Amino acid sequence: MPHVLDQAIALTPLETNRFAGATHPAWANMVGPFGGITGAALLNAVLQHPARAGEPIALTVNFAGPIADGAFEIEALPLRSNRSTQHWNLLLRQGEQVCASGSAVFAQRRETWSAHEVQPPQGMPAAATLQRLSRHGAPAWTNCYDMRFAPGEEPFRFDGQEQPHSLSRLWIRDEPPRPLDFAALAAICDAFFPRIFIRRRKPAPIGTVTLTTFFHADAALLAAQGERHLLGTARALNFRHGYFDQSAEVWGDDGQLLASTHQMVYFRD
Repeated sequence: MPHVLDQAIALTPLETNRFAGATHPAWANMVGPFGGITGAALLNAVLQHPARAGEPIALTVNFAGPIADGAFEIEALPLRSNRSTQHWNLLLRQGEQVCASGSAVFAQRRETWSAHEVQPPQGMPAAATLQRLSRHGAPAWTNCYDMRFAPGEEPFRFDGQEQPHSLSRLWIRDEPPRPLDFAALAAICDAFFPRIFIRRRKPAPIGTVTLTTFFHADAALLAAQGERHLLGTARALNFRHGYFDQSAEVWGDDGQLLASTHQMVYFRD
């Protein structure tokens, strides 16, 4: 039996540039599927496209409306290929309705001077010393991850006591464990709980409007990570007029930055 992530992003080629897929109940969210699995499915359309060249360096998903349970189609249209980069337009439809749009950039990676300025979270206890997050009452998709939060930073502490910040740090991996690849990393980059839940410690109607992920690692670095836990950190910069942003980083357990991600989220107060 394929891994539950692979089941959810499985696509059948149709005519040129089009693929058929379907939602999976294991990845259900409060309304429709978990956004990260939608992004992973869109990325997978390019990954298995015969015209694809290189590896992903950026993925943007715009959530135009709810995705109903059931079948969908993805169009992955190559727009232009250069010596170094390849640009794609992405559409997810159910019937005649566009439910999500997006873009992807793939690139031919070359050996160059490398360094990173941002630092991984400091003082984070080892994953094995932390308890797994209890998913009781949480959406179905949370069962697809093993999440272990820093002490005192567990989500769903809905006591109504507003906090001075929305920072979270956690270890995360697929459940059951699965070797890391670009599709899995794309999904994990949306696995951070909404920052307004963390800041205000109370639920609110929310919905991601747009999500962009930057892939800093190549396939070899992801393969070296294997099935081990990833270290994630997320924060918001601003909450205003019914929208807030969320910025996050995903690190390998060896301190290598694998991806960074940014999104804008609607909320109703």
